[in-house]
Order: sequence, then C-alpha cells, then structure tokens
Amino acid sequence: MAVVLPDKSLGPAARPSQALRVRRLHPDRDADLALPSYHSELAAGLDVVAALTAPLTLAPGEIGVVPTGLAVAIQPGFELQVRPRSGLAIKHGITVVNSPGTIDADYRGEIKIGLVNLGRVPFTINRHDRIAQLVLAPVAHARIIEVAELDNTVRQDGGFGHTGI
Repeated sequence: MAVVLPDKSLGPAARPSQALRVRRLHPDRDADLALPSYHSELAAGLDVVAALTAPLTLAPGEIGVVPTGLAVAIQPGFELQVRPRSGLAIKHGITVVNSPGTIDADYRGEIKIGLVNLGRVPFTINRHDRIAQLVLAPVAHARIIEVAELDNTVRQDGGFGHTGI
C-alpha cells in the first residue's frame, strides 16, 4: 500500500481554510495572551491558552473550568471541537472532561475549557498555559426519518466488546 504524503510545495496558504473570527473579551487585560494558533505546519488543532488571573490547581479527580477570554464567530456549517492536548493528557492526566466538546456556530459567549485531572497528583494551570486544542470541523445535519424496522447488518446489535479485546 502506498503512503501519500502532503505536497509541501503547496505551502500552508494553498491548503483549504475557513475564516474564524476571534474576539478578545477583555482586550486590556488579555493583550498579553496569544490568539489560538497552529504550532506546526500540518497541525489539525489550534492551541488555546488559559486566561486565568490566578493559578488554578486541580486535585486528582477534580474538574475545573478555565477561561480563554475569547469568543468566536464560526461560519455556518462548521463547529469547533475542543480536544485535549496529548502532552497534558499523557504526562499529567489532564484532559477535556467532555471531550470532544463542541462550540456551535451560533454560540458567541466566552470559550471556557472544562478540564479534569485524571492523574495521581495535583496539577497547576497558569496564565498562558496551552490547555486544549480547537479543531474546526464541518457539520452535517441529519434528516430524521422514523421507520418500523432497520436494515440488517452482520453486526446487528453487538455492542461493547462484542468483537473481543
């Protein structure tokens, strides 16, 4: 099987993109904070930083909500998915509690990130820390059709673990 690598000659500007309008809710207080940004050329997620005014320590098992100080306008037909940063998750057990979270195109409030400490020791989040990533994704709306029966499949109603470990 052949592996097709991205054509780097295209450069980032030639790749598909959608506008994401971002508003700082507290421009005077948060001017020092980075806007969401991609940290490598082919990254799928925009890293977003904590707009905390004081450090937040999450004890093991504790959930906290971290402000970003940002609101966004997403084009219709898209959503922002809020996902964990892999380094925080693997190294410290810090993950997005409702992963993946969804920011709908009609939401204009502050983006806040719900984090949970699944680790064994307390973890402190500081202002400027990259706490999650935002992935812009297309959304399809379903047309609901009620039926009396569903098509048969090989799997049928085989659920959790039905194919083994």
